Amino acid sequence: MVLRNAFTVAFAAAALVGSTAAQATGSREKLCPAETPCCGLYGDCGIGAFCLGGCDITMSHSFKACVPNPVCKSGTYKLDSLDDVQDIGKYLGDNSKINWQAQGTPKVYNDGLLLTMSEDSSGTLLASTFYVWYGKICAKMTTSQGRGVVTAFIMMSDVKDEIDFEFIGTDINHVQSNFYSQGVTDYTQTKNLTVSPETVSKPHEYCLDWKPEELTWSVDGSDMRTVKKSDTWNATANHFAYPQTPSRIMLSLWPAGKAGNAEGTVNWAGGAIDWHSPYMTSAGYYAAKVDQVTVECYDPPSGVKKTGNKSYKYTDKAATNDTVEISNDFVILGSLEDTGENPGDASKTKTSTSTSTNSAPQVPGGIIGGGGRQEPTAAPQSTGSSGSSGSSSSDAFDQGTSGKSAGVAVEPSLHKIGGSAIAIVVTVLGLLVL
Repeated sequence: MVLRNAFTVAFAAAALVGSTAAQATGSREKLCPAETPCCGLYGDCGIGAFCLGGCDITMSHSFKACVPNPVCKSGTYKLDSLDDVQDIGKYLGDNSKINWQAQGTPKVYNDGLLLTMSEDSSGTLLASTFYVWYGKICAKMTTSQGRGVVTAFIMMSDVKDEIDFEFIGTDINHVQSNFYSQGVTDYTQTKNLTVSPETVSKPHEYCLDWKPEELTWSVDGSDMRTVKKSDTWNATANHFAYPQTPSRIMLSLWPAGKAGNAEGTVNWAGGAIDWHSPYMTSAGYYAAKVDQVTVECYDPPSGVKKTGNKSYKYTDKAATNDTVEISNDFVILGSLEDTGENPGDASKTKTSTSTSTNSAPQVPGGIIGGGGRQEPTAAPQSTGSSGSSGSSSSDAFDQGTSGKSAGVAVEPSLHKIGGSAIAIVVTVLGLLVL
């Protein structure tokens, strides 16, 4: 399977730089081994956080290795503090207490959260601890800008169904819309949507209206693009190449133009990133700002097997919407040394002062940047208006736009080189679980 998307957001600067030993990888042909049974989004095997969000049942040691996905939670999530955000190295699966999981360094600023990216870091990723299986998901946000800088708001399932808004830092007048099925890359699905005024200086509301038979992207209440499931039949795979499995909400800022990333990824992002850009904040980092996320959960598909109301779990490795069951299975790990197969005792959760005796990887790593994604040279189609880690911060939020024309792309518009990508690659944060 092509791991084109390389999801994003690796993290962190000197304090968060860590090293990882060689580890097992999983695939549909060769599953993860028993000692590291959970396959993360990037194909690497581990325990602990590997078994929570992003655990791919088609590549893991067993169905039970992956913790069932907590069900959708309608609501307005105002991201004006870190009270509802927990670091991935501390989250053990109890989403009744926390709605967002973070990697990197989110910072509180002016009733919102900054997704930050300091020099030579890999940015910040914020992911919901609950899953959405069809619904309307909106994010009110501003983006970062500059060569090699990508801001993203996406939906991603554990089996790599994906729906994207991706913002290329060299083209702040457009957002790329795209979708993928089970990680298979098809860049012909990418379309540019016009945003006016630009994406940086003023918040816009970006919405995904995801239904079993139809998917619509909208900006500030105007529908910009619609895809019908009936138009996505893939005869080779014998299923609809349409996002159809429970997905997490992901918001990220990541350095697609970072040295060492694939050439196609760097070109798609507008070129090599400039760590001394005037578009970095006065505090020395790139930043995107998310004010709030709203979620309206829709009813599951007709005919779904329902034995409870707490979680989504897969019943077959075909991983299509008719292989998802709504159950009462709800698993909280006892520690990051545990797995869905052996979850431990959550009532005896180890504290941060506990010493880990298991050397197996516990926090997912990933392919830095855009991974192996190679962008085509054809321009995406353009569509107009038709149709807790982190800290509080009092830093002045200035992306270097003072005195500059806000509506003009920061660099020569190189977005035509690229189609779209998946966004969010996550690297090991130097978060060694204590």
